[in-house]
Amino acid sequence: MLVAAAVCPCPPLLVPEVATGAAPELDAARAACTDALGVLAAARPDRLVVVGPAEESGRGPHPEGTRGSFRGFGVDLDVRLGRDAGGEPGRELPLSLAVAAWLIERTGWSDAPIEGLGVGEPLAPERCAEVGREIGAQAGRVALLVMGDASACRTLKAPGYLDERAAPFDAEVARALGAADVAAVAALDAELAQELKASGRAAWQVLAGAAEGAGLSGTLLYEDAPYGVGYVVAAWS
Repeated sequence: MLVAAAVCPCPPLLVPEVATGAAPELDAARAACTDALGVLAAARPDRLVVVGPAEESGRGPHPEGTRGSFRGFGVDLDVRLGRDAGGEPGRELPLSLAVAAWLIERTGWSDAPIEGLGVGEPLAPERCAEVGREIGAQAGRVALLVMGDASACRTLKAPGYLDERAAPFDAEVARALGAADVAAVAALDAELAQELKASGRAAWQVLAGAAEGAGLSGTLLYEDAPYGVGYVVAAWS
């Protein structure tokens, strides 16, 4: 059953080596992510499942030990999802899970085995819920680390330009995730989320499916849009 969850944004700029001189601008977000992972560790899970948005090549399961890289940003930095499993190198982690792997390494996670799951942004809410229920039904104590950004349309300089619908959408996302409002997360409009370039919608709705009946409460740890992109950090326990 699901015993805890952490929701974190997944911009590569969370990684200071990628952000370089702009790194201090996301110090508060990094600190909030650390606190959220602390909630996961305190729940003493038997397994940690990391879920995040992925392009088609990165969708599906990623076993513990899968590697990722930030070399595409000109940074000589590699990461690994949890412990080295000693298997043959396979496909790389999608970027959202690479950011998660960096967060996990940064906090020194050694509390439970880890597995990753890349989900496609077009995945229908009903299918997201089914995937989440499958995770929540796993034996033992399961924790989720859920990666994803809110809208990318908060300002004129945002990646998606300014859309007046973005701020209300992000406010509802922050409220629902901060309150662990499973029904509200499940009800997020997938079409609107896609129009607003919100990469986290599918992953959040996987969380909603996993949390059905778990009775978790939520805490909003961070909400801002420093680059015109909505970033939310929340913890459920």
